[in-house]
Amino acid sequence: MRGSYVTRLSDGTVDTSCPRWQASMDDLNPLPVVLLHGLIGSLDDPAIVAALHPHSVFSPSLLGYGANADTDPATITLAKQAEYVAQLVRTKFGSGPVHVVGHSVGCVVAVLLAGKYPELVASLISVEGNFTLKDAFWSASVARMNQAEAEAMLDMLRIDPEGWLAGSGVSPTEECIGVARRWLNLQPASTLRAMGSSIVDTTGAPSYEALLRSVFVRTPVHLIAGERSRDGWDVPAWAEDQAASFDVVQGAGHLMMLEDGDGFGRLLVRIIKTGMQKASSVSKEMTRTPRLTVDAPTESRASISVSNQSENHPHTQAK
Repeated sequence: MRGSYVTRLSDGTVDTSCPRWQASMDDLNPLPVVLLHGLIGSLDDPAIVAALHPHSVFSPSLLGYGANADTDPATITLAKQAEYVAQLVRTKFGSGPVHVVGHSVGCVVAVLLAGKYPELVASLISVEGNFTLKDAFWSASVARMNQAEAEAMLDMLRIDPEGWLAGSGVSPTEECIGVARRWLNLQPASTLRAMGSSIVDTTGAPSYEALLRSVFVRTPVHLIAGERSRDGWDVPAWAEDQAASFDVVQGAGHLMMLEDGDGFGRLLVRIIKTGMQKASSVSKEMTRTPRLTVDAPTESRASISVSNQSENHPHTQAK
């Protein structure tokens, strides 16, 4: 394998669970990227897909959304969403692993996925994903609504997508308004209520922090925030310390991917590339154990230059 280290076990077989193996595979055949949307909308954006090339990109509609909008809301929980995503990933990509990007509530699904099926997740990128109940302020308000109230709320948003965008700090351009209309029509109010209730139940449970900590230990977790929305994201100090990277997107808010799909996709590419390169470098320590032998590379791989990056968790400004 040109330009890659291969870790072998004592019986001579390649240890494919090693991060270095995953890093070398990402060089030769980039791992797929799975994008999990938030409470409203979709991440199925051609601009994001194009920016992530040559990675295969999969942006599924969660239960209750898009093609799955008729899912019985009584059966919708974040845990079931994670099981559904695991099933989709196995069907589409086999045993994995894949890079998982979760926006907002979608990151809770990603965390549950990584916690139960760590072999499927090469890395997790949290785009202002929920850490605590403080991050669920709008979801909690929807969860408290009855069906009629939730339908009236969603109807108002659909009538005035410009107002919804403005409330999120997004300039209501013609393109953004079109995307907003599509997003607001992808899910019924019953889905929002079910998801809101499950978000409160899941992130409010004491076990959720323990799950988060275990995922951070086992899986490289990268954090992305918008400059305008960063102060409202309740990221614990321990998560900042343990994150593989932390990027703040200059001038952007919580819906950064709607504002600039191409820029968002290019940021994901940079995070994935530098993250896998870092994993490859760190995992060289594994070769010092008597159990392992290493096949040296025939050609060194060029390093990727990343500006404004600290050793532990870079805070990079991306335009």
